[in-house]
Amino acid sequence: MKFTKYILIFLIVFASCKSSKTVTDTSLGLKKIAAKKLAKKHVANHFDRKTVDAKLKIGFKNKKQDVDFSVKMRIKKDEVIWLKGSKIITVFKAKITPNKVSFYSPYMKNYIEGDFSILKKILGTEINFQQLQNMLLGQALFDLKSEKHIANVDEKAYILSPKKQSEVFKLFYWLNPNHFKLNQQSLVNETKNQRLDIIYPAYKKTNNTLFPQSIKIKAKDAKTFTNINMVVRSVEFDKEISTPFKIPTGYKEIKL
Repeated sequence: MKFTKYILIFLIVFASCKSSKTVTDTSLGLKKIAAKKLAKKHVANHFDRKTVDAKLKIGFKNKKQDVDFSVKMRIKKDEVIWLKGSKIITVFKAKITPNKVSFYSPYMKNYIEGDFSILKKILGTEINFQQLQNMLLGQALFDLKSEKHIANVDEKAYILSPKKQSEVFKLFYWLNPNHFKLNQQSLVNETKNQRLDIIYPAYKKTNNTLFPQSIKIKAKDAKTFTNINMVVRSVEFDKEISTPFKIPTGYKEIKL
């Protein structure tokens, strides 16, 4: 059961989190850009392909586990995210749509199926299909156009944060000054000493499309941590893809 729990955490974190007119100067001399304009540049550079077919290497580490998976990931934009994890044998399969989350493990002979409230029960906070998809594509978890932001800079990037931060967590986006996709996005709950950092060390242009070449996810609180390192070994866009998924008969349902 513990092994299944770690896979589910992997899926969730893998799943699993306003307009000032000035940006301060830096030693690198980044051009001043208004927060509203920065948000528009990020939104304008959204991923506009219909499908993704990728092969990944995933490293998962916490206090009790340190494992690697080979993962096939297929995305039909705005429709489905399909994952197949292997370690010599198939360890898990998952299919996520805007209305449904399905997972099963041939290794453990068990499964879980339901709506996104499943992820809320495990993660303790709301997460939806769009946020999960955005995270995988190097885009902001939340809609930058829905509220006003303030803008600052660090040594390498523009930083956007909501002018009025949530009472639950503080949110920060680091935008790459070259292409305005994300270098990093972070959610911080100072009261509970919780933090989620999603870092994009590099992007690769394939067929004129920027796609994260690697993603580092770091989740921690006062007692534990989870680190996920994702490396894209290959990726193709706009090809015909299939997302086969059928929970075998006789598997045991995971009760949350």
